[in-house]
Amino acid sequence: MNLEQLFIQYKEKSISGRYLTLDHIKPLLDKLNTNGQVQIIGTSVLGEPIYSYQIGTGKTRAYLWSQMHGNESTTTKALFDFINLLNDDTGFAKQMRDTFTFYCIPILNPDGARLYTRVNANEIDLNRDSQDLSQPESKVLREVFEKFKPDFCFNLHDQRTIFGAGTTGKPATVSFLAPSYNEEREVNDNRLKAINIIAGINEELQKYIPGQVGRFDDSFNINCIGDTFQFLGVPTILFESGHFPGDYEREITRKFIFFSLILSFKLIFENDLVDNRFGEYLNISQNNVVFYDFMYKNVKINYDGIEIITNFVAQYKEELIENKIHFNAYIVEVGELENYFGHYEYDAKGAEYSDDFQNLPKMGQKANFYLNKNVKFVNGLIKS
Repeated sequence: MNLEQLFIQYKEKSISGRYLTLDHIKPLLDKLNTNGQVQIIGTSVLGEPIYSYQIGTGKTRAYLWSQMHGNESTTTKALFDFINLLNDDTGFAKQMRDTFTFYCIPILNPDGARLYTRVNANEIDLNRDSQDLSQPESKVLREVFEKFKPDFCFNLHDQRTIFGAGTTGKPATVSFLAPSYNEEREVNDNRLKAINIIAGINEELQKYIPGQVGRFDDSFNINCIGDTFQFLGVPTILFESGHFPGDYEREITRKFIFFSLILSFKLIFENDLVDNRFGEYLNISQNNVVFYDFMYKNVKINYDGIEIITNFVAQYKEELIENKIHFNAYIVEVGELENYFGHYEYDAKGAEYSDDFQNLPKMGQKANFYLNKNVKFVNGLIKS
């Protein structure tokens, strides 16, 4: 199976970038809705429809939802790529449709998607609302779970650029978790199925992004939806789309999420879940906060009349302006910053820092500055 070729073939070209709302996916849903496959299953706090899409007639029931956090759109893009594959007339697509029934919620949090926020319109994190079920979106997710009775759940997310795979200096481009079902983080048969799927995905992804697959912390929190569904006895896998070098629009990461979806269902179909791959799962590097978007090393700073050589870092803030995401870089910390990395690193080699303010890098200040007055940085990068 040539995964690269499949991605080229099935990539949904009408959606791209980080800002993805119902306005972007509604034409796709209309096109897919040839025989009632698309349903409105509820409404958001602000009255936006929450859509589902169902395909397949197989006995194994798979429940997938994306954009529970409104500003996490990468898996939504990959989900539509995967849906395109499922709708083809190939032998593999037919095999998938005959084996599985797929129930998808492409955007669970349409208000957060439109506002480009993690939370919903009531400023509630839906991934901490699985017990209170205080929000309409949370209730929809749970009602479908109880009615559809899935055999597998796929909880699809993005993670920030701060995460690395271990402490190796490689970004966690894709991360996974088989959530715990109890405080002791024990492994029962259901959790082991999720673990085995992740181990199988990782084995293949290492061929494409060696050392760039992470494993999320599995501390138990019953308020998280994945932990709740695992507690209720359904194997659940958390997908986290992370950073690939230079890919702030997450179009390359999207490809690896598409790969991971195909691999998941191929593994289930082939019943390649009977072995205990817990050791392989634990060997996946744990996610660690070790990255900044920008790191400037060995910079000379005149601090109260004393010259010091130090480092400082900046981070992009994703800001929604006129329906477009702008990546604006702000200084966040000054210091030695040992054991941290930058996705973009610049060695100043003792060049002196200056800016249009107090010639001192300050937290919250835009990353616009000079080194030795002749190298100009604008929004974190050298201005040519």
